[in-house]
Amino acid sequence: MATPGGAMLQVRVAHLGLDRTTNTPVVILQENDGQRVLPIWIGPAEASAIAMELAGVKFSRPLTHDLLKQVIVGLGAELRKVIITQVKDNTYFAELHIYRGDTVIQIDARPSDSIALALRLKAPILTSETLLELTSVDTSDGTIQPGGTGAGGSPLDADTLKSYLQNLDPEDFGKFTP
Repeated sequence: MATPGGAMLQVRVAHLGLDRTTNTPVVILQENDGQRVLPIWIGPAEASAIAMELAGVKFSRPLTHDLLKQVIVGLGAELRKVIITQVKDNTYFAELHIYRGDTVIQIDARPSDSIALALRLKAPILTSETLLELTSVDTSDGTIQPGGTGAGGSPLDADTLKSYLQNLDPEDFGKFTP
C-alpha cells in the first residue's frame, strides 16, 4: 500500500557503501531531478546482489535475484516499478508492481531486494515526496528533515544524521566488496 500524500518521485542508486561505524552496508538513493538522498541500511547479502548488478558481474548459475528475474520474465510478466512505500518503527517497506497482461500484482518486499530486482529488470524505483522529505538530506544546501534512522534501526536525530552525511565522502565509505 503506497504512502498517502505527496507526489511519487523517481530515485536511483547513487552509492553503495559500508558504514564503517557499524560495518553495515548502506544504499544511498538520490532523487533523479534533485539533490535529496535517502540512506537505507541493508543486509550484506542484498548489498552484494546490488553491487554485483551495478558492476555487471554475471554468474553461470542464477543467484536469488537473478532467479526471480527469470521467473517474472518466464511467466510473461514485467516489473513496471518498485515503490519504497513507508518507514515504520525504523523499518523501510517496499512494493513490487508486476504486470502480466491486464493483471497487476503488488507484492510486499524489502527495499533491498526490490532495488536489486529493479536494477536487473531496468524498472524505475519510486518513493513518495512525503517519505523523501521525512527521512532525507538535501545535499544542495546541507539542510535536513528530521525522522531518519541510523544503522541497526536506532532513531537518529537530525543533527547527528546531518553531521554524519555531511562528513561522508564516497572515499570515506568503506568500499563494499561482495
